Amino acid sequence: MQGEQRARRTFTALWVAACLAKLVVAARLPLFVDEAFYWQEGRHLAAAYSDLPGMTAWLARLGTALGGEHPFALRLPFLLMGALLPWWVVRIGRQWFGAINGWRAGSLAVLAPLVGMLGVMALPDVPLALATLLCLSAGTRLLREVSPGAVLELALGLGLGAASHYRFGGVVVVGALALCWVPQGRRLLRDSRVLLALAVGLLAWVPLLLWNMENGEAGLRFQLLDRHPWALHAGGLMFLPAQALLVTPMLFAALLAAAWRDAWPRRAIRPQWRFLGTFGAIVLCGIFVLGFVTDQERVSFHWPAPAWLALMPAAAMIIGRWPPRWRRMAWITTALGMCVALGLVLALASPSLRATTAASKHYPRNFTGGTPVAAAVRAELDAMPPGTRLLAGDFKLGATLGFVLDDADIAVLDHPLNHAHGRAPQLRQWGLQVDAPPPAPTLLVLAPEHLPLRQRLQHYHRLCAVLGPLPPVRRTVTVDHGAQRFLLLRLPPARATAPMAGAPCSAPAMAWIDTPAPRQQVPLEFEISGWAFKDGQGLSRVEVTLDGAVVAEADYGFHFPVDAYFPESTDPAQPAVGFRARVDLPASQAGRRWLGLRLHGVDGSVEDWPQQPVRVVAPHGGH
Repeated sequence: MQGEQRARRTFTALWVAACLAKLVVAARLPLFVDEAFYWQEGRHLAAAYSDLPGMTAWLARLGTALGGEHPFALRLPFLLMGALLPWWVVRIGRQWFGAINGWRAGSLAVLAPLVGMLGVMALPDVPLALATLLCLSAGTRLLREVSPGAVLELALGLGLGAASHYRFGGVVVVGALALCWVPQGRRLLRDSRVLLALAVGLLAWVPLLLWNMENGEAGLRFQLLDRHPWALHAGGLMFLPAQALLVTPMLFAALLAAAWRDAWPRRAIRPQWRFLGTFGAIVLCGIFVLGFVTDQERVSFHWPAPAWLALMPAAAMIIGRWPPRWRRMAWITTALGMCVALGLVLALASPSLRATTAASKHYPRNFTGGTPVAAAVRAELDAMPPGTRLLAGDFKLGATLGFVLDDADIAVLDHPLNHAHGRAPQLRQWGLQVDAPPPAPTLLVLAPEHLPLRQRLQHYHRLCAVLGPLPPVRRTVTVDHGAQRFLLLRLPPARATAPMAGAPCSAPAMAWIDTPAPRQQVPLEFEISGWAFKDGQGLSRVEVTLDGAVVAEADYGFHFPVDAYFPESTDPAQPAVGFRARVDLPASQAGRRWLGLRLHGVDGSVEDWPQQPVRVVAPHGGH
């Protein structure tokens, strides 16, 4: 009894501390772009959408209805749902692995970063995880006795999961296979009450199937075909090391041991143990194999969470049998992993820390820029005629602006990102995708950094084909040294009647700093060179900036064969678009600095190009 009470008190203390920490993180963390789109879906309530079933949008709508248009309110239902997950792990563990192991399993679910962080953001993985636990709990209970409570729990879990994500279909298939692996489970499939619960679960998929039937199977094609290459690649090799980091190494070893021990019928064990172990083993093996043929562009590290939840009780029992030293190390490393995860997420909430990663591949682009660009949009709209429309360059920008401006009906241009994330069919269904010049004065907002540089000019030319030659950039909004950059352009209503078909494409400027390289050490006096061009009108001059201040004017017009990489360019100066400048700095400027460009168009536009870090080194032991 003392051991059980100690395990329960430990779990309760950890759970309360984790809940408080997650509340703080959720209140400070900037809005994630997917959360913004789920908010937008919640403002257009439906049973299903192009990317997901309806549950995530419904929960997002509930949160903002109760707490207002704030990221914390949006996340509140997910925080509450995430707080339930460890208790359900405890429930399963106490029933089949003993009271002490049950409470310890709950503590592991609190501390394991991949599972414990669920709920901090408004994402579909939270209801998906709860639905999985409901079904696992029901399955273990049904293996002992088919009771009304267990059947109801199964039906509830199946319904919640079907309303949460396409991936829950995999959970259902694996759960059925795990039940068939257990002799008692095969008998369940002949029980009418269990079949009734399964029928309820199947009916919960009807809204999603109907949406796909009405929209050319767009959602199914995206989830199963469009987003995956289905060709061999080496991505699966990262599965084991990535998961070892995300659940912490020693807990990872215990979870794998639990899957290996309980999945195979080498000895007589409880059917509940075998069911949970088999479920976890099949999920892990399946995701590992799929990792060699599926999508690498979007994150999938969270996919194994259902397996880890199923294996937590057995892992707690295994860790409890380790020598005291190893047992303490397992708990300490798991707790440290959760602290690191919370710290990393809190770092995303720090503007200064985000800015330091601006030139890094780890820059959190999907968490930044909403508030500054929304402020600039408000100011620009105030200066434009009444009735001016707002047009966003892609779904990420449209949803983020919509959340900040409280407008869920911002029109969006066709963009590769809309298709890459499966949101284009939904935008078309809402009537928000713009495929022709708008009839009213329009403020166009573009996010160039949402596309790689090589694809950017082609996209600008596609915009010209829809809107005609683009007007000069009115304002450039740079965030974190230009790692996020937004261009504001005014489209006059005359384009609706005279789209200037066949006119040369006029587009925002393009540039590249060839030398110095990012993070390179440079003396106080150094040379900068590269290329810059602007389709349509061309550039009149190029200025060099350091920390946003102009420090030199470049000689512009040198031969630089950039047209070999951008053959569609219509800059009249091509290929004489190279620049060179000599920068001479005082000794006070030594240290880490941000080097950038200011591009002046012949049409009067002024655009700041993203900055890159350099380290200015003073002679004789300077900084």
